[in-house]
Amino acid sequence: MGVDSTPAPSPSPSRAGRNLPAAIAVGVGLGALILGSLYWQKVLFTVLVLAVVLVAVDEMMKALRTGGAAIPRVPLFVGTTAMLASAYFGGPMALLVALALTVLGTIFWRMPGGSVGFVRDVSAGVFLIGYVPLLAGFAILLVQPEADGPARVVTFFVVVVASDVGGYVAGVLFGKHPMAPTISPKKSWEGFTGSALACIGAGIAAVVFLLDGDWWAGAIVGAVAVLTATVGDLGESMIKRDLGIKDMSNLLPGHGGVMDRLDSLLATAPVVWLLLHLLVKA
Repeated sequence: MGVDSTPAPSPSPSRAGRNLPAAIAVGVGLGALILGSLYWQKVLFTVLVLAVVLVAVDEMMKALRTGGAAIPRVPLFVGTTAMLASAYFGGPMALLVALALTVLGTIFWRMPGGSVGFVRDVSAGVFLIGYVPLLAGFAILLVQPEADGPARVVTFFVVVVASDVGGYVAGVLFGKHPMAPTISPKKSWEGFTGSALACIGAGIAAVVFLLDGDWWAGAIVGAVAVLTATVGDLGESMIKRDLGIKDMSNLLPGHGGVMDRLDSLLATAPVVWLLLHLLVKA
């Protein structure tokens, strides 16, 4: 009798295209790191966010290079560090000043490379600065209030995760009507409905039980967060389609690259910070 040399099949992704066990394991591990840093020392949360954002910036730089843009690494890395540190120690105005200096540094650093491709490279660099470290800075601003900073960050993560999980479950079980087939074929209106219900429910629960706020404030946070999370997801899909890549990297099993996990978070951070600032007293 011959020996069957056919290799064992590798784990197949789910209907939504993910390796679900790996995705869950990575998600739980990241969640544990976030919670541990938040409730041990808030500055450790800032350090963790900085490390993750630097990886995301590097992924975006490599992705944009496939489109022909050569972005200087040094001013982007230094500027990202300065922006997030400024947000933690100095607040919104310090973040804005660090943003301006990072943009100027990117322009000046590119000048010795000559005029060919100058506008392309600087434009890509400014886009990256605004898209990743600036939006991530609002996650740092969330942790600032002494009384309930960590709870505000947890609220932010809870609504985005609820949007992702609700959309995933509803999309897999009921998804039939494509939401944006030319951008993200797996997204459906049924999935968006699941995202909305889960996100609003999570927003109400988090604001009421974690922040001692009004239920309607939580409903507003959840309703707006599901919109921004969806736009963030679709926006990153647009970037990848334009550049002709599937994932930003394969660093996170079941997820892709760091940017593939940050897309919804980055787009949602500013609006959650603003809504909680306006609607929930610290």
